[in-house]
Amino acid sequence: MASNGKPIRNYWLTRTSAAVRNGGLRRRDIPPGEVLCFHCPAKCCQYIALPIDRPRTWEGFDTVRWFLLHERTAVFVDNGQWYLLVYLTCKELRSDGRCGIYTRRPKICRDYETDICEFEENAVYDQFFETAEQLEEYAEAILGPRSGGSIRSPRPDPLKIVETAEEPVAGKVTRPGCQV
Repeated sequence: MASNGKPIRNYWLTRTSAAVRNGGLRRRDIPPGEVLCFHCPAKCCQYIALPIDRPRTWEGFDTVRWFLLHERTAVFVDNGQWYLLVYLTCKELRSDGRCGIYTRRPKICRDYETDICEFEENAVYDQFFETAEQLEEYAEAILGPRSGGSIRSPRPDPLKIVETAEEPVAGKVTRPGCQV
């Protein structure tokens, strides 16, 4: 929830992928010599993903949980590496989806290869956490309940086995749908 009480919408769930937006356009459809970025909804300009240490203790998970208590954040694991994902739009992204400083863009942008970008599809990760509760449930499954109790509701008592009378009692239901 945002500070104004409204739910925060996941940016990627509201975007139309390049393939859908461009009527099924795929990498192979881009003419040779054209820049793939000119046909893309600028996904890579809408977030930053920073590697973080894999949490191994409740204290480590609590730090990652703190990240998730902030708006427009998520945490994902890709090939064993943990990342903090922050949904931010680059200040230099123009309304047409192109970079306003393309010829002098930062090195990280220049080094980003379009052969590994998410032009055609949305990413799928080993794990993806959008809420602190999701992360805490995962941590509990890995580490066991933290001292002081579980975030989960207590396990209910097993259903008691109802003993039936040896001789049916007149007018009493002994099984659903069966009257004696």
